[in-house]
Amino acid sequence: MRKGVSSLWAGLWDDISGPRTITVPCTVEIEQSFDSLHAHAVPEGIMLRPGDRVVVNGAPSSIAYGSSTSYETTATIFRAGPLTRLWTELSAFAELTELYHCGFEPKEYAAEEAAA
Repeated sequence: MRKGVSSLWAGLWDDISGPRTITVPCTVEIEQSFDSLHAHAVPEGIMLRPGDRVVVNGAPSSIAYGSSTSYETTATIFRAGPLTRLWTELSAFAELTELYHCGFEPKEYAAEEAAA
């Protein structure tokens, strides 16, 4: 009985105390051309959650202009704990609600406020 309770507390402490790390395969697509400059890293076989951090291992520092490349590598996922996940979701919601404020007032209303 004692062993079961201690493992429960240890698991709970691991969830609260900090990130767990997981290494997974990852596909990286990079393009540097006149039309596009982008890099996409897609970790395979794992669902990312709010607050998780992804570090791509072995990423190239640069590619030649006008080229596009895709390669397989690994990525290290740092899992967020429940408190970090909650904070990320709340702060994202607050950031989103700031967007509601911009540009949805009629021009006449905005001109009246500026005159007042």
